[in-house]
Formats: sequence, C-alpha cells, structure tokens
Amino acid sequence: MADALSSLLNGGQGKSTTLSPAQLGKLRGQAQQLEGLFLNTLVGEMFSSIKTDQSAFGGGFGEETWRGMQSEQIANSMAQAGGVGLADQLMDGLIRAQEASQNPSQPQVQSQVPGVNS
Repeated sequence: MADALSSLLNGGQGKSTTLSPAQLGKLRGQAQQLEGLFLNTLVGEMFSSIKTDQSAFGGGFGEETWRGMQSEQIANSMAQAGGVGLADQLMDGLIRAQEASQNPSQPQVQSQVPGVNS
C-alpha cells in the first residue's frame, strides 16, 4: 500500500524513493503550485489578447480588477485537475534534490538542461 501511495504522489512514475509519504505530498503540492503559477501566466496572457472593451458588456475598470483573480482561479483549478503535466515532470527533479539534501554523500543533482552545469 505504501508503494502505491508513493507512486501516486511521485506523479505515477513508479520509482522508489526514500522519502516519506508526507514529504512526497509536500513536494507534490509545491509542484502543483508551480504549475499553477505557470498556467496563471499562460491564462493571463490569453485573456489579455481578448478585446472586451468593444462589446456592450465588457471592458472598464471592474473587468481589469477582476481579470487577474479570474485567471488565477482558472489556472489553479486546471493545475489541481491534472494541469498540463508540468507537475509530474517536476516531481522527479524535486525528489532527487530532496534525497540529495538528506544524503550529503550522494553526488549533487545535475541538471538535464544543456549548458546549465557547465
């Protein structure tokens, strides 16, 4: 049962880890928050391209005030419902970084982005 929970919190990747379910849950929440921030930026940019000031019911100060909150809530809902898979992709790196910080004898986590660790 613990392995199934670990796999679920680990983004379903099925990799074993030395982290507790509580630690995995915290990392999962952080990954979802980061995905929510990304989606908030994406949704905000999408809404900024809509010309609502030309319609009879759109535009104005009220819409500008609430548009940011609306895009934030939409983005958070998207992230909690599975998002675009960014949180799942982040989990592997977050787990490796957390395990490396708990075991200083392990080599440092290397980025898979070309030129970052050069």
